[in-house]
Amino acid sequence: MSDDPRTLVSTDWLAAHLKDPDLRVLDASWYLPDAGRHPRTEYDAAHIPGARFFDIDEISDARSDLPHMAPSAEKFMSRMRKMGVGDGHQIVVYDGAGLMSAARVWWLFRLMGHRDIAVLDGGFPKWQSEGRPIEDMPPVVKDRHLTVRFQNQLVRDVTQVSQASKLGSTQIVDARAATRFRGEAPEPREGLRAGHIPGARSVPFTTLLNNDKTMKSPDAARTVFQNAGVDPNKPIITTCGSGITAAVLALALERIGNDSWSLYDGSWAEWGMFPTVPVATGDA
Repeated sequence: MSDDPRTLVSTDWLAAHLKDPDLRVLDASWYLPDAGRHPRTEYDAAHIPGARFFDIDEISDARSDLPHMAPSAEKFMSRMRKMGVGDGHQIVVYDGAGLMSAARVWWLFRLMGHRDIAVLDGGFPKWQSEGRPIEDMPPVVKDRHLTVRFQNQLVRDVTQVSQASKLGSTQIVDARAATRFRGEAPEPREGLRAGHIPGARSVPFTTLLNNDKTMKSPDAARTVFQNAGVDPNKPIITTCGSGITAAVLALALERIGNDSWSLYDGSWAEWGMFPTVPVATGDA
């Protein structure tokens, strides 16, 4: 793969830059409620040297009943200052699944106007499998100011998605497993209807990954979208269960060269419980 410090970098790239003074590494591991894994505990036991733990559930909008919705600009700035992440830093974010929740934090930084951030391709599993250094010590952190320029065009709410669904004006692409999309498998969160947003197309985020959890090439990703009936060059709203893996689709679209994507932050956690919006089942 070709390394791009604004989208995706390899373990070789990170190893070569690990001692750069303006590099900041973030562990953004997060798992579904039924996974039985505890990201903070795993981080405390082992992480990439110098990595800070980015708590997706805590660095969120506490006023919302929905899981880990994007935080306010003020909260994001405050948390990043405490983590010593700020202006002038090149950020690399990874997770313990290979490539899943790290893309969510990539999107959050993009939403806040910070472009010098990349996801580690293959994540912590690949880093460990290559025998690269790990540590269990927290880093020494110095406050650093982060300027936020909120990018409204990168996020969509239920009203905007409902309009896109009704009018067919913007493609909606769902990153959940195909069985959840079709309404055949139960949702991992209680109280949600089964199915998908009418008019949405199914592109499970795993179809954009290789067997080793690295991301497929832009050409291969383009083919995945096209095979699902999606035009990867036109505007797209990505969605999933709770706004995590929708960001994997966004990252793939960014690498393809699509700059007219946005993410539905509430995703199925919101749509699936809203009694007034329609739900489709099956493949269409």
